[in-house]
Amino acid sequence: MYGAAACVGTLYTVAQRYPDLLPTRARIDGERALKQQSAKHGYEIDQGLFIAHVLADERCGTHLVHAMLMPKREALDKINAFRRTGFADLGEATVERKGNIGIVSLTNPDFLNAEGDRTSAALETAVDLVLLDDSIEVGVLRGGVVQHAKHRGRRIFNAGINLTHLYYGQISFADFILERELGLLNKIYRGHWLSDSYHEQFEDFVEKPWLAAVDSFAIGGGCQLLCVMDRVIAEPGSYFNLPASKEGFIPGSANLRLPRLVGIQHARHGIFFEHKFYAETPEGRMICDEIVPADRMTQRSRRTARRCCARDSPAQ
Repeated sequence: MYGAAACVGTLYTVAQRYPDLLPTRARIDGERALKQQSAKHGYEIDQGLFIAHVLADERCGTHLVHAMLMPKREALDKINAFRRTGFADLGEATVERKGNIGIVSLTNPDFLNAEGDRTSAALETAVDLVLLDDSIEVGVLRGGVVQHAKHRGRRIFNAGINLTHLYYGQISFADFILERELGLLNKIYRGHWLSDSYHEQFEDFVEKPWLAAVDSFAIGGGCQLLCVMDRVIAEPGSYFNLPASKEGFIPGSANLRLPRLVGIQHARHGIFFEHKFYAETPEGRMICDEIVPADRMTQRSRRTARRCCARDSPAQ
């Protein structure tokens, strides 16, 4: 199994053989039918403990990471059509080719572009298509226009985890937390690991630079995405923060990545005390490389993306 199927498939394959060790798919589906997160029995904790032991083993952990960095089946099924048309609508994400640039847009307008199981899966497929298309040399990630009354008609980069889905128990540990960190984020950070073997002495990665264009804010998971980008541009007044502790969980690997950008003191303020990093502030500029007026964001993001591939000279 490769791509997104690797992690979830491993958990449920083991569960079929050893139902006393891990919850089966039927048991997890039964929990998702409960009305609130607080009504769950915590079966997913066993999944977390099992994956922790897998990752702690050098051979098994490397095999899982390798499998998760392979393209998803959904992307392989769509790549030929995408190469012909240059566009794919994946539901809660779209991907479009503009010259040598692949533009991925998060499109969950009813929830301020917040992420859940389906959103994360759609984004990973979009990233796969950018990495698989040889004519694309750089990726751009941006949030689409939302419909919320307070922000109607505006673009929002990412509102983090979908708190409505979280409250009603519709955020999956395996399909969201694990798949997002080992799949979506790791593919942006490292690209595809295309070699069939994970025993080789070198890593056969196909990587591409990624640019984030931040409108309004990048909250929680949105800020996690910024931590794996090669360049970040943002509109004036935008901000980035990691309020995961308020929801009672760890912000993925951002607690390891954020200190590399802003230093350990600022990272602690952000992770433990929900500090907002405004783009124009000195600490915000440690995350954001450039401030761009909203009406110039599309033009500047494409120009900056081309410069990542030396298509424009600094004088242009």
